[in-house]
Amino acid sequence: MPLFVYEGVDRSGKKVAGEVDAQSVQEATAKVRKLGYFPTNVRDKGTAQPAEGLAHIAPKKRGGFYIGGVSGKMLAQFTIQLSVLQDAGLPLLRSLKILANQLKPSRLKNIVEDVAGDVEGGSPFSEALAKHPSAFDRLYVNMVKAGEAGGVLDTVLQRLATFMAKAQALKRKIIGAMTYPAVVITVAVLILTVIMTKVVPQFAKIFEEMQTGKGLPYLTQVLIDISTAIATWWYLIPGIPLAIYFIIVAVGKNPQGRMFIDRIKLHLPLVGIIIRKAAIARFCRTLGTLLASGVPILEALTIVRNAIGNEVIANAVQKVHDSIREGESIVGPLAQSGVFDQMVINMIEVGEESGEVDKMLAKIADNYEADVDVLVSSLSSILEPLIIVILGIGVGFIVIALFYPLIDLMKELGQGK
Repeated sequence: MPLFVYEGVDRSGKKVAGEVDAQSVQEATAKVRKLGYFPTNVRDKGTAQPAEGLAHIAPKKRGGFYIGGVSGKMLAQFTIQLSVLQDAGLPLLRSLKILANQLKPSRLKNIVEDVAGDVEGGSPFSEALAKHPSAFDRLYVNMVKAGEAGGVLDTVLQRLATFMAKAQALKRKIIGAMTYPAVVITVAVLILTVIMTKVVPQFAKIFEEMQTGKGLPYLTQVLIDISTAIATWWYLIPGIPLAIYFIIVAVGKNPQGRMFIDRIKLHLPLVGIIIRKAAIARFCRTLGTLLASGVPILEALTIVRNAIGNEVIANAVQKVHDSIREGESIVGPLAQSGVFDQMVINMIEVGEESGEVDKMLAKIADNYEADVDVLVSSLSSILEPLIIVILGIGVGFIVIALFYPLIDLMKELGQGK
């Protein structure tokens, strides 16, 4: 039996080397892995160069150092391209190298190069992805793992690409709808702040000079008091929102605090229903995609719980997980949570009875994503006139308060004549 020489690292990162008997480099690599080592170089002892297809991973020259994770947009585009190449029948390794070469210098390019190196070295694709959690989360890795096990990696990648594309589209719509009101409110606050700190004090000086023994009108005095307070405590304008943000972050670090904050989010006026429907759509889309890809339901529920982004719904998902583990149904814990609509519960129950839960979840997700689109558009339509009315009231108050003393002065002058 041929003898292979290997080099690698152990679990602590220490370099190791040795020899194993094997019929091929793949078998030798597998034996090295069973020893608990990660092989970096495996070669036939009788040759001077690494044999064809060896598990050799050489250090790569990097294009730069990149901080942070990979954006959802870039990852979705990568997944779509990889699914197209796999559907065309290209080998996985060649597909990864093609995508790595065409990617612009970025963190994702470095990661794809590493994944390609690991796959070339004999690692399963899912294991190579799992080494980069900043880019590929548990949902992504487990779906790929299920695709590998079932021999339907191309189909799973297509589902992943569709899932990520819809998630990104929904995210863009929500952000796009909220951008305009946020910009308008920010600009309006800045303009009103300048008026209150620069313009109103000048009028106040004029009013002091034209005092005739009678006090200023009530509205004018209120405006001047507000102006004085803003000029004195101007740093509270950005400080209060920042303080609220940091308080929410601090409270959110505690499980009970996250539950409290997420429960409030679901009951906020106007946006609460959008948050709830978006979270339910994400739950249904994620769980349906995992089940359709062959991921076991208990593992799928665990992944969904960690990816849902809302502790109230995550708690309901955990109860579903425990219920199924005890041999019960999905719908009971969902109904008890008080978050899911009766329509959702009924449709999932029908899916359980027909054995097509994944298809039913996909239909629910489609309906709820459509509802979110309509609600986001409606919210944007409501906010625009509401902002205009509020600004109109604010500007009107300032104008009336500033011109009241001038009107009184003109009246006095008219009577004096």
